[in-house]
Amino acid sequence: MSFIEDILPLIELKGITGKSRAFAGSFLQDLSQSMANTTCTSHDSELDSCRDEGTAFTLKMVAIAAILFAGVCGVAIPLVGKKRRFLGTDSNLFVAAKAFAGGVILATGFVHMLPDATSNLTDSCLPEIPWSKFPFSGFIAMMAALGTLLIEFIGTQYYERKQGKESQIVRVDSVDMESGIVPAENEGLNGKVFGEEEGGGMHIVGMHAHAAHHRHSHPQEQGACAGNKRSHSHSHEIDDGNEEGSKRHVVVSQVLELGIVSHSVIIGLSLGVSQSPCTIRPLIGALSFHQFFEGFALGGCISQAQFKTVHATIMACFFAITTPLGIAVGTGISTSYNPNSPRALIIEGIFDSISAGILVYMALVDLIAADFLSKRMSCNTRLQVASYIALFLGAGLMSLLALWA
Repeated sequence: MSFIEDILPLIELKGITGKSRAFAGSFLQDLSQSMANTTCTSHDSELDSCRDEGTAFTLKMVAIAAILFAGVCGVAIPLVGKKRRFLGTDSNLFVAAKAFAGGVILATGFVHMLPDATSNLTDSCLPEIPWSKFPFSGFIAMMAALGTLLIEFIGTQYYERKQGKESQIVRVDSVDMESGIVPAENEGLNGKVFGEEEGGGMHIVGMHAHAAHHRHSHPQEQGACAGNKRSHSHSHEIDDGNEEGSKRHVVVSQVLELGIVSHSVIIGLSLGVSQSPCTIRPLIGALSFHQFFEGFALGGCISQAQFKTVHATIMACFFAITTPLGIAVGTGISTSYNPNSPRALIIEGIFDSISAGILVYMALVDLIAADFLSKRMSCNTRLQVASYIALFLGAGLMSLLALWA
């Protein structure tokens, strides 16, 4: 009996070791299959159905020209027109157009990027474990959105500290000559709570803090729409009215460009490696529309960030050339790159998931909520109606393009 008791732990340990080895071997085999560069058999018929390399190459050149033109026009309108009254960042037309662009970007994340990522990461060519057992696309998109929030918070804090170091001298707006009391500027360098923008727009991070602050500071003004009413204890300067907002838009514009560029590369490569005119034709119009309004949203953020001309031009050009450059690179590597291999499916799926998370966060938080929850929007019924129509129209039209692209 004691012999059996002594041998049982060894048998169990041997069984556990055997299972561990089998699991490790299965995991390495699945990993090897996931990184394979061979064409999936399920995609063979799709490759041969509409293949014409000559026509495809011509269409790719047309796509490069059309998408480049659309991107340049989209990003340039807010930058060039910011000095024009009807195209300025404080005009109602700009707010409504920005709402339309926000709808386009939101639909891009939800309707185009995320379903494509899910399709790629659950493709039948990939091993069932782990790709079909866990919703990787949604998880990666969620982590990308949370990461975007963290990056935006850290970036904004960095610019806040940088601004504080550059403004060590305390600015005094008014001095009570009789009592000699200097009013303290407890609301920041320009008398605004962090997150408040020109025209009453608020960044989502600062909305609740701003509302709570003003309930205490302005009890007599609750419910008032006139955003320019101030109590005597305030020291707002007109010239610095958008200082806090511009600091936030510095971060917003850069993070938004990161999200747009990351999926633009994938879109460009996918179009570039395709040899099917049936795939490329509908993509030309769809991507031109998509590029124009993404460029408009990005150009608006760059304009509001008040970058120097050189910096703004570099960011605009970088956005405009990304998708055409991806198409050119895809065309160059089309003979060696296999878009239907497990490796390509996983890489594209991960990038699409990251892009979806970033774009959904930026659209909802920085483009839509920041404008739609502002005092300016709540006090202008016509602007509310126009902006909501533009928002749903942009989201609807971009979603409709999923029928072709």
